[in-house]
Amino acid sequence: MDTETNHDESKIHVELTYALPAQQVLIAVDVPVGTTVGQLVELSGILEQFPDINVGKTNKLGIFGKLTKSNTVLREKDRVEIYRPLIADPKEVRRRRAAEGKRMKKGGGDLVDDKKSS
Repeated sequence: MDTETNHDESKIHVELTYALPAQQVLIAVDVPVGTTVGQLVELSGILEQFPDINVGKTNKLGIFGKLTKSNTVLREKDRVEIYRPLIADPKEVRRRRAAEGKRMKKGGGDLVDDKKSS
């Protein structure tokens, strides 16, 4: 028996995060082993704090930046993220820029033409 460890083997430590333009929330929670992403969202109390969150319809879920489903079982130190819907469709923005003849630099934004006549 390891007397150095006080960690409850039936619980894991995970985090849940949600961000609005002017506010970011990070909730650290100890949950039972076998808890799913969806159960974490319910247990965390974030739905009471942000009633506009609608997982599965307008908000998607991810773990460390990768989309995941609400029935995914959590692992120790997972960070679950609740994503807001995109304001603009990235494909449509690129199409519009291409139609306007604008060039873009990698990562977005207008490409500034450095060629100037001397």
